Amino acid sequence: MLNYLGGSQRGRGTVSPTVLAVLGLLAYRTLKGKGRLAEVLQGSPPAPGAPAANSPVAGVSGGALLGGLKELLDRFRQNNPNSAADSWVSKGPNQAVSSKELEQALGGERIEWLMAQTGMTKDQLLAGLATSLPDAIDKLTPDGRVPTEEELAQLEAKAD
Repeated sequence: MLNYLGGSQRGRGTVSPTVLAVLGLLAYRTLKGKGRLAEVLQGSPPAPGAPAANSPVAGVSGGALLGGLKELLDRFRQNNPNSAADSWVSKGPNQAVSSKELEQALGGERIEWLMAQTGMTKDQLLAGLATSLPDAIDKLTPDGRVPTEEELAQLEAKAD
């Protein structure tokens, strides 16, 4: 999935903090408390207390991304029924999202967790997500709708 969203799974320093933040955001419920985000996503040796490499959270499963994607879209819609997030799923152009709208939709706990995982400041994180999240969601919803778990797995297989 890292390859599909513009990152690479090869080497520790090859995935930008923003790509890690996007994936972490989408898989937040699955990954929270499971060790350092970069270690889990890149398959590095797990931190003490983190899951083993063959654990379902080592790497991000399609189910984790799908659940996170649906939850994230719901959070945006809950705060603003005419959210820019709907444009990211539809087949038209992606609308921009402001840092303020991101902050409202994500909430303080997610933002703090992502800051800790990526080493980014709040302003860097929100600016990076504002730039990257619309494109990432657009790529994950190529048919103008949230894909099934099987379709998400096919997207990932094409990227590898």
